[in-house]
Amino acid sequence: MHSVRTISIVDDDEASRYAIASLVRSLGWSATVFESAEQYLRSVSQQADAAESTCLISDIKMPGMSGIEMHDRLTASGQAPPTIFVTAFATDSLREQIAARGALALLEKPVDAEALAHYLTLATGAATGDR
Repeated sequence: MHSVRTISIVDDDEASRYAIASLVRSLGWSATVFESAEQYLRSVSQQADAAESTCLISDIKMPGMSGIEMHDRLTASGQAPPTIFVTAFATDSLREQIAARGALALLEKPVDAEALAHYLTLATGAATGDR
């Protein structure tokens, strides 16, 4: 298990949030869940930096701040971990927005386990043999 490799999951939908967390844990990583972008940002601000999150998995469309807005704030403050966005509403325009922001991927819900494992491996550097 990757106790120092925590994957932060931000999704307003409880079932989706815990399904992704369960999948992340089954793949061997630790997972921490947040129900909103604001809750995640508060958590980050209480740390010296965002080093606790090896990777961020975030829904895009949420009440209040969107996942994209959250990522923009993290990027502006130099605290954006590698980010995987998830959505039930993927469009070509949205894919372009995500790519322009340097995110690793945009995955459609329900999240494919193989695709998620691939991007988590990239995000955590596990491809170098750390896993």
